[in-house]
This record gives sequence, structure tokens and C-alpha cells, in this order.
Amino acid sequence: MRALFGFLLLALAAPLAAADDRPIVDDRGQKKEDRARRELPTLWIAGDSTVKSNGALRGWGQEIGAFFDPAKINVVNRAIGGRSSRTFYTEGRWNEILGQIRQGDFVVIQFGHNDVGPTDARSKFRGSVKGIGDETEEVEKPDGTLETVHSYGWYLKEYARTAKAKGATVILCSPVPHKRFDRNGHYTGDWEDWARWVGACAKEEQVEFIDLAKLIGKKYERLGLEKVEPLFADKGTHTTAEGAKLNAEILVEALKKLPGKPLRRSFN
Repeated sequence: MRALFGFLLLALAAPLAAADDRPIVDDRGQKKEDRARRELPTLWIAGDSTVKSNGALRGWGQEIGAFFDPAKINVVNRAIGGRSSRTFYTEGRWNEILGQIRQGDFVVIQFGHNDVGPTDARSKFRGSVKGIGDETEEVEKPDGTLETVHSYGWYLKEYARTAKAKGATVILCSPVPHKRFDRNGHYTGDWEDWARWVGACAKEEQVEFIDLAKLIGKKYERLGLEKVEPLFADKGTHTTAEGAKLNAEILVEALKKLPGKPLRRSFN
């Protein structure tokens, strides 16, 4: 009976997973952001659509540059919609950043929104294995090839380890929160497990950790639903320009408090 119940749950969940309509941005033909001044250090940004988006949707990575002095540091946002920690790696996007990192650069990394689904076609082959261990899954791709999918933490630690080896200061961030309020209008928050995973990865690799889910969530809680509502351009994932600016401001305040304040001379 228990096995039958489990089968029914999977059967019911499958159609929902198959209906993953979150877009994967095609940036072929688009010029990627690059360093404006090669003699300056660079703040590299890797992430998903909550970091960089289009139209009415706006990510914090598109607003954060205004907080920095362009005469002191480059800000290069390489985030792209629809990517997870897994696909940003397998598509070679991380290697593009890694190949340009120099001693004294900074790297801010935020993934999670597209890691949550299954590892196979139901989530457009974006999901990572949940957790931070060495567990893997073999997934058959549409062309018949097999992909070894690693854990969410494996990819984050790979990013941290390789960027650190190039002499960069690495900052791992938990995902920005959704707009989540209960029926009484109280903020409920999310990403608790994921934030713990990101923090554990940062500790293991001895890099910096900023819990954006917690910091931004506290702000949403103080503001209340009525004031948070206009900060979102959709049901509760992607921010407007105003919401993106708020998230960027919160991140910048956290960057200013990093041990040793490595970015202290870079802000406006």
C-alpha cells in the first residue's frame, strides 16, 4: 500500500513538473558584459534571472553598479535567465568568467531558483542533486548522451574553489526570496535549507557568505505585503526596477561589512 501511495504521488507530480514554463534565455548574438577598464579590478556576477532579466523584470545585478565608482572597479554582470548552478557550469559560462579572473578581482555568485526541480526533462535539465555532497545522478539528454549531474553544493564549491585559486575574493549568496505572505499578511520566507547549504559550502571553501534570503526577507517582513507588492513584476519571483534596487542596496550593505572590508575603496 505504501509503495502504491508513493507511485500515485509521483504520477500526480509528474504533469506539474513537466509543465515547467520558466524560460531559458537565448543570448546568442548578444554581446556579453565585459570589463570597461582592464587596469581596474573587476566584480564578476554569476546568477540567474533574479540577477539579470529583461523588460519589466529586473535583477539586482542590473542595479548594483550604481553603488560602485567606475573609476575604481569594473562591475560585470554575466547572469542569465533560466540557468541553475548546474547549467551555468555545463554551458561553459563559468569557464568564460574563470578565464578572465585576475588576482584582486571579486566574484558574487547566486543560484538556486532553477536548481529546485528534477534533474531531467521535467525541469528542462536544469535541476541539480539536492544537497551539498558528492552524490550524482546519470541523466540521459535528448541527443542520447549521458550527463553526470552533481549536487547544488558541488557546483557552488567548484565555483568558489576555482575562482579563489585565481586570486579572487569569492562571495556565495543564498537565493533572493520570493514574495511569500500567509493569509493574514505575515511574511513567511523561504530558502532556509538552501541558505544553510550555501553557508556550509562557503565555510568549507573558506570564502564569504551573504544570506540574501534572510536579509531581504527581514526587509519584506518590516515593509509588509502592501509595500512589497509593487516590488515584484510577476506573481512573486522577479522584481521590478524598484525591487531590484532594494535587493542591490541590501547586498551592498552586506558587502561593506565583509571581514577586512576588501571592497571599501570601491563604493561611491
